[in-house]
Amino acid sequence: MVVETHVPLQPTPDLADGAYPFPWIEEVEDFLSDLEDQGDVEVFDEGEEDGGVYVFFVTGAGEGDLLAVASRVAALPGVPAGTVAFVSTDEAEEFGLGRRVALPLPAP
Repeated sequence: MVVETHVPLQPTPDLADGAYPFPWIEEVEDFLSDLEDQGDVEVFDEGEEDGGVYVFFVTGAGEGDLLAVASRVAALPGVPAGTVAFVSTDEAEEFGLGRRVALPLPAP
């Protein structure tokens, strides 16, 4: 099982002229890397741009835990609104196949 987190590829507002418009991508990658180092999840593949979204992939845990990680990604400072997750497999032929889950998840 793989959970794809799809983040709208929107630039961060109010950045200095010439600044990288998507600093949240590196923040999410660092966050996921830290979780992987702790053994909580595996980063399945490097994130990549797909149309108007940036896609991050996590695996290595149950669906609930992976969706919780995706929810935490959606709540990170600077991550654009409209982030969604797709519960998929590593054999999916395209991104965005599988069950769609709105993020962030409601509090339990």
